[in-house]
Amino acid sequence: MSSMAVQFTTSLSTIDWLIMLVYFAFVLGIGFVLKRHVRTSNDFFLAGRSIPAWICGLAFISANLGAQEVIGMGASGAKYGIATSQFYWIGAIPAMVFVGLFMMPFYYGSKARSVPEYLKLRYDEKTRAWNAGSFAIMTVFSSGISMYAMARLIQVLHIFDGLFMHLGLPLDWIFHFSVLLSAVIVLGYIFLGGLTSAIYNEVLQFFLIVAGFIPLVWIGLKNVGGWHGIQRTLGPVYTHSWRGMEHASTNPLGTQWYALIFGLGFVLSFGYWCTDFLVVQRAMAAESQLAARRVPLIAAIPKMFFPFLVILPGLIAISIPTVTQHMVAQVQTTPVPGQARSNAPSNTIASDATSIPIGKGLIPAKIDPVNGRVMMDSNGQPLLDYDLATPNMLLHFFPTGMLGLGLTALLASFMSGMAGNVTAFNTVWTYDIYQSYIHKTGTDQHYLWMGRMATVGGIVLSIGAAYLVTSFNNILDALQLVFSFVNAPLLATFLLGMFWKRTTGHGAFWGLLSGTCAAVVHIGLTLPADAAGVGIHGGWITVLHVYPSTMAQNFWTAIWAFGISFVLTVGLSLVTKPRKEEELVGLVYSLTPRPSEGNLAWYKRPAALGILVLAMLVLLNLVFA
Repeated sequence: MSSMAVQFTTSLSTIDWLIMLVYFAFVLGIGFVLKRHVRTSNDFFLAGRSIPAWICGLAFISANLGAQEVIGMGASGAKYGIATSQFYWIGAIPAMVFVGLFMMPFYYGSKARSVPEYLKLRYDEKTRAWNAGSFAIMTVFSSGISMYAMARLIQVLHIFDGLFMHLGLPLDWIFHFSVLLSAVIVLGYIFLGGLTSAIYNEVLQFFLIVAGFIPLVWIGLKNVGGWHGIQRTLGPVYTHSWRGMEHASTNPLGTQWYALIFGLGFVLSFGYWCTDFLVVQRAMAAESQLAARRVPLIAAIPKMFFPFLVILPGLIAISIPTVTQHMVAQVQTTPVPGQARSNAPSNTIASDATSIPIGKGLIPAKIDPVNGRVMMDSNGQPLLDYDLATPNMLLHFFPTGMLGLGLTALLASFMSGMAGNVTAFNTVWTYDIYQSYIHKTGTDQHYLWMGRMATVGGIVLSIGAAYLVTSFNNILDALQLVFSFVNAPLLATFLLGMFWKRTTGHGAFWGLLSGTCAAVVHIGLTLPADAAGVGIHGGWITVLHVYPSTMAQNFWTAIWAFGISFVLTVGLSLVTKPRKEEELVGLVYSLTPRPSEGNLAWYKRPAALGILVLAMLVLLNLVFA
């Protein structure tokens, strides 16, 4: 690329800035208000187990409604089509019903303060230690992904360009400044108010996201001729959720229906929603066991409609005729001193001779932030920067005021994802690592102090992780890769432990360890077709198989990890000594009394809510099949 660099200025008015500043002040204010209520470690880590079910339910989905969902689902909608909705309809809702009906009684009733602590109660110390360590690493990476996405959004929208140029600072520093800004804000309200502050902020963030994205989808659909307009532009493979699943080569996801159902619908979804302490922690903060069981079921109802808010923007963005005259976002390159800023389009690569449009719809080519060149796949084709689908929708369609609200909704999603992972990290670190292996005899106030210090440490580690995900053009791909390493083998450990009393601690530990190793080996032997080369995307051992897409590779990685963990756990459990039945009461399904629902109204009964949710789910799948 020549010295002429493509750059843009996001025109934010005073009202846009005011909306964002009020939001930042509000989230920090919640932390200050709640600080006086945080007196014990139980208040800080578990919110005193006193929050109503509906608030926990909104926090339950909002903690997952981070950058990986708002940006990642929009990116996946553009990349894979409406089939991305299966990340909700088979990849979330059935598992949320299952955890509410069957697993919350164990989590809540056992009085475990974390998922690793439940593993200690059910199995042994080494199983808890392995899960605590791997989960802590996963939360750091997940938080880092959200942090990276927020910093990248601020960078590509050039929100701080004017300020940095006025101060004479390099524009390359904007990314680093944005990482630190998000870190300081999240650190502030969690450090002060703990889990309670995170939950109430997540509820606020939920409503902001809904308020910001409903008008975006409405305006976008009107401009592309509605759903039928998208169908005419993209075709049936992109607009039918099950079309082409007979063969991997006939659908954008690059996977067959059975890999989708087992890899996503069972291993990844149940592995996340049933075992990930990030979401389980929100339900455990409820005021009673019955309320805790309702939390995932309450959350499932709005959750199943979120594809229309977060996936449709991606489909709209790629179905719009390729834009060359309006302002959309692109990665900036270093400006030439004294050169005027350009209003050229984001999907244009500027040169001294000509401007060549590269991209599709509102989605530009991915630019290497180091050398400013277009990144190419293994076939020499430009990589599309799908992560910019939703941000460019905001810039393209929203006027002053609405743009501020939309950007605030995006920033809220990043804060939500970061806060959820950091609160899970500080709990697991304090209870399952620090208290168990480093300082076993501290006072409650000492562990409260350590929780706050762990919050600082988690934020610092997340900053490092934010710089490791820059090679992915879809952050959901990166996140599902992390889940396939940690959650997939853990699901086998949980299902066998809760429903087969013969499962032993030795079987669980070695099964869990072998499943994680199987995921590592599988990635090392395979590579997705859209990868730029071997490395973080796989193939570092040798390339035995090439998958049509990164997501297909993730699904099969999860399947191998689960399968190896399951088989080895069963085999070792059969040749090792199980625990006595009286030690497993409250930890195994067949040995645990069922909680009574009394004379509750039907809408307060978990079983009735579960049936209602599944009926709605079947209807949605039939409509979009």
